[in-house]
Amino acid sequence: MSEPYYQDDLVTLYHGDCLTETAWLEADVLVTDPPYGRDWKQGALHRSGSDAHAGIAGDAGTEVRDSALALWDGRPAYVFGDLMLAPPRGTKQTLIYRKPANSGLRGAMNGYRRDIEAIYLVGKWPSGLGGSTSIIATAEKTMGNPSSTQGKYEHPHAKPQDVMSRIIERTAGVVGDPFSGSGSTLLAAKLMGRPSIGVELEEKHCEMIAKRLSQQAFDFGAIA
Repeated sequence: MSEPYYQDDLVTLYHGDCLTETAWLEADVLVTDPPYGRDWKQGALHRSGSDAHAGIAGDAGTEVRDSALALWDGRPAYVFGDLMLAPPRGTKQTLIYRKPANSGLRGAMNGYRRDIEAIYLVGKWPSGLGGSTSIIATAEKTMGNPSSTQGKYEHPHAKPQDVMSRIIERTAGVVGDPFSGSGSTLLAAKLMGRPSIGVELEEKHCEMIAKRLSQQAFDFGAIA
């Protein structure tokens, strides 16, 4: 196991492949946003200020996601995903992440936008009667420009703080995220006083995570 890329009283972050950098397996619950497996890429739209993006590592199929969850071995996990693809093995419930009001403009079909994603509850969770809605919405309003969550933190899978905090508050113990991206899970956990362990493959995102975590007292906006 390598030395942490970043560490403080609550967060430990490793730079590397989560299939070999396995410290995250010491966590009690996963809250993660892995490559969905849809081989996503994006062209530039200069009129809107949107840049091209060549894609996400490990996104050619669901193998990377599924290999990481196999290591996790059926323990509790929240896993973001694409509703058009097969859910992870062991999924017990599917929640809906309703994105900001002006999202999902690209790739609309017959006038319907792509403004929802799945959040899969994988593994062992308590069951019963009642509960809150399975639709988790965000109060964030801005997408697709430099002031948006994605624009500020340079990651196309950006998630807002209110969504991540709402998920984490329904969990207990150490939070793990083997696909840390630009740090949404780790920062949300830290702001809630929860310990977390993350791994991120791309060093440029590790650098962003470390910067955000070290400046978290000043990060009052949505997180990615």
